[in-house]
Amino acid sequence: RNGGPTAYRADLAHRATGHRAQRRRQPVPRAPRTPPQPYGRDAGAVRAYEETLTAVFMQSGTPRMMARVMACLCVSDAGTLTAAELVQRLQVSPASVSKAIAFLESQDLVRRERDERRRERYSIDDDVWYQSMIASARATAQVAETARQGVTVLVPGTPAARRLENIGRFLDFVSESLTRAADQAREVLHTKPGTAADGQQVRPGTPP
Repeated sequence: RNGGPTAYRADLAHRATGHRAQRRRQPVPRAPRTPPQPYGRDAGAVRAYEETLTAVFMQSGTPRMMARVMACLCVSDAGTLTAAELVQRLQVSPASVSKAIAFLESQDLVRRERDERRRERYSIDDDVWYQSMIASARATAQVAETARQGVTVLVPGTPAARRLENIGRFLDFVSESLTRAADQAREVLHTKPGTAADGQQVRPGTPP
């Protein structure tokens, strides 16, 4: 490894050993930073909740980095952060944030805008959830339409054609129901929770 019994030199072996040790040494990952919390919030509890929210987003199919960005935006009071702020809070590279934002934009989950200082800001305001739901319904409707196209190709009445016809009918129903439910519930996103006389929170649409 260090030249063998005939070519061994102590100084070269020492440098080679140090070089191998450096290659094996892995960088220590930086922990996400929790900014100072307003309203008397417990910073540790906020961090734990953000991690829980990230895990739930991941369970729903969102990739990890994208889920972290979504959770970070959700727990910010403004609902909007710059790329630099996301990099600082998540302790990741600008490239990771940029890739995550591009994915979330493609899913209509994040809105991009510029502030008065010409900096790009990424927002996850209330209406984003409605737009994302509508985009999901459209994508489902597209799958239903493609399934129906296969019925003709595979000859109506055959087992494969019947399967695709049922898939199309099912997804059509799901898409229409999802769109209808999103339209009916959209006002909830813009309604401030009321407060009952005893100080308890009242959900929108709930009788007092």
